[in-house]
Amino acid sequence: MKLTEARAGEAYIVKDIEAQDEELKSFLFSLGCYSGEPITVISHLRGGCVVSIKDARYNIDTDLAEAISI
Repeated sequence: MKLTEARAGEAYIVKDIEAQDEELKSFLFSLGCYSGEPITVISHLRGGCVVSIKDARYNIDTDLAEAISI
């Protein structure tokens, strides 16, 4: 399942980052978003969603959310 399909308020575990772009993968890794890490969708927005990773909140766009498999 992709992060865009996740329910708001529920915790999930990141299974994989499915992106060809190494820069995108390294950006997500710098946020603490990598395989095995818990992630929670706080809310869905028109252009993406707000997520909580390691006690921090980030607003990520739809392209980033589509690359995150949970």
